[in-house]
Amino acid sequence: MKTPLAVLSAIVALTGGMACAQTYPAKPVRLVVPLAPGGGNDALARYVGKFLTESLGQSFVVENRAGGGGMAGGEYVARSSPDGYTLVVAGSGLIVTTLMHKQISFQRDFTPISPIGEYATLLVCHPSLPLRSAGDLIKFAKGKPGQLNFASAGSGSAGHLVLEMFRSAAGIDIVHIPYKGAGPAATDVMAGQVSALFGNPLGAMPHVKSGRLRALGISSLKRVSSIPEVPTIDESGLPGFSATFFLGLLGPPGMPREIVNRLNAETMKVVQRRDFQDLLVLQGMEATSGSPEEFAARIRIEVEKTAKVVQESGMKLN
Repeated sequence: MKTPLAVLSAIVALTGGMACAQTYPAKPVRLVVPLAPGGGNDALARYVGKFLTESLGQSFVVENRAGGGGMAGGEYVARSSPDGYTLVVAGSGLIVTTLMHKQISFQRDFTPISPIGEYATLLVCHPSLPLRSAGDLIKFAKGKPGQLNFASAGSGSAGHLVLEMFRSAAGIDIVHIPYKGAGPAATDVMAGQVSALFGNPLGAMPHVKSGRLRALGISSLKRVSSIPEVPTIDESGLPGFSATFFLGLLGPPGMPREIVNRLNAETMKVVQRRDFQDLLVLQGMEATSGSPEEFAARIRIEVEKTAKVVQESGMKLN
């Protein structure tokens, strides 16, 4: 009896994929960071790359491709060969960028491999304002519609996205002032030129402790372990409010499942390391784990939620 061609093809594909996974990686892997060197994402990518190099026996070389709010690096990876040798460390910020640029789709043009971490943003204001909580800020804004200015690291940034979510949920009229980076935005809030912002806890908390900024709430549903004294926005004025963001490892579309599973398993070993989790805490993040399928499900939810905010708010790039 002759074996049907379709069965033979399936056997060849299966054995070929298994052989590919067993020999992967056979050469150095490019680990793209779609942002400039020196930031938190860059540091985490280098840490992940270091341990993947040790565990898989080939170099995982970090390559920074900044530009277009992450689009330059993201599009480069999305258009690369799906052989597992060009990957990207990215997350929620790139979702916003792809929705606003529309050259590529975050869901269609990437293969989810592994989650790495999750983070929230910190609502802070200039200490001269008579505010002690998110609830105070909402009441203040409702009494002075259109007079409260919020800075952000730029249109389409995580801070801008949370601002739009907060504005909609609270039903307030506040003004967005986009800057070219988190540093200049925070500087003008500390100088009293702008009233408030949603910022990275890592960058904002030193200024909170020095008295140059005042923390009003964290955007996650639970308090952050590195700053447990700061209440959530949910508990301090806006029940049910939640805005968290993810960072993970992705590749081009169409990657072999066997390679995806192997990379996921090795990345999960890195994420479970105590020293890596300590590094995440220093970045204002918490470690997350999960299968490629669980990561893909998280991405679907995030894309749907973000697309709604972008559409309803009319968010535009600078």
